[in-house]
Amino acid sequence: MTDYSNNQPDPILTFDNKKYNINSLPNELKEIVKGLQVADSQLRLHEDTLKVLAVGRQSLAKELKVKLENITPIN
Repeated sequence: MTDYSNNQPDPILTFDNKKYNINSLPNELKEIVKGLQVADSQLRLHEDTLKVLAVGRQSLAKELKVKLENITPIN
């Protein structure tokens, strides 16, 4: 069985235009980095959800406009 971990470069954190070897950071900082990664992932997920909702809303508005064309508005 091959150990691929030796072939992988060390993960690098780039923060404020500075680079850090994540493996050499204290555990407390590694946990903060993990938390930031989770937060970024959740933000992307919710941004994608908002895009889907916006497209759905736009589609519903177009459908409403078409269906209201034959309805007389009130004054």
